[in-house]
Amino acid sequence: MSEPKKPAYGGQAVMEGVMFGGRHHTVTAIRRKDQSIDYFHLPRKTRSSFQKMKKIPFLRGIIALIESSANGTQHLNFSSERYDVLPEDDEKVQQEQKASKLEMIFGIAAIGVLSFLFGKFVFTLIPVFLAASLTFIFPERIEQILLESLFKVILLLVYIYFISLTPLIKRVFQYHGAEHKVINAFENGLPLTVENVQSQSRLHYRCGSSFILFTVIVGMFVYFLFPTADLVERILNRIVLIPVVLGISFEVLQLTNKVRSVPVLRYLGYPGLWLQLLTTKEPQDDQVEVAIASFNRMMELEKESESGLKKSALV
Repeated sequence: MSEPKKPAYGGQAVMEGVMFGGRHHTVTAIRRKDQSIDYFHLPRKTRSSFQKMKKIPFLRGIIALIESSANGTQHLNFSSERYDVLPEDDEKVQQEQKASKLEMIFGIAAIGVLSFLFGKFVFTLIPVFLAASLTFIFPERIEQILLESLFKVILLLVYIYFISLTPLIKRVFQYHGAEHKVINAFENGLPLTVENVQSQSRLHYRCGSSFILFTVIVGMFVYFLFPTADLVERILNRIVLIPVVLGISFEVLQLTNKVRSVPVLRYLGYPGLWLQLLTTKEPQDDQVEVAIASFNRMMELEKESESGLKKSALV
């Protein structure tokens, strides 16, 4: 008799912590300045109409993004508010803390779905203008689409590289690596100890970073199917096609995760994994402890919810 398939849990890094999401709850654990671990959790509330749409291929990716953004914003606000400014800190330290929060918001936008739609508009439209400015060299439609896609990749890599140079974002990326390591340890059936988790890869096929890169690749192929006559039409075309690109990219992400154990097909997910070399860093042991604490608390709440549902079904 085969073992039941493990649930596909996911998460994201927040300021000085990690958020994990299950079927019924999302939980964040953060490290306070006094080294204690603080928790925040939200029950998942899904509208019945959303539940039906989440079963529809290509549409379910859009719904997942909306839900993740709504939940993730609250967890991000919690981690930001609990990032302590002590009374004895001088004015310079307090100003640095405020600047750090702004850095953190931009950094997490690069590895999760928070502010994703805004970012998608920016990273979609700027390359259009850059490619259009070179029409005197590359006038053909195919050339323009290839050039536009190249600019998207360059902008994405440059953006992530430069924000990763800040100390705060480096720590966020370390927590991102800790999140992946915990998920990998769980999926590999290992007890969640610091040693076991640290032995795992900091890369994962279902990562939001991979999703972002897939939107660039998928978008290139989608644009080939919709010819445009001028710049204005091209801009409108790109905006209208954003939901289409997001929906297809989500399915591609899920596919690469499903076939990752197939020797040849596993390479389909490699571009996303390569990007994660930038958006994740090797975590320290105390950061892994926070990620494990978050995951364990989420699992406790999930078990309580499942137990409650079983009791209700028996009544």
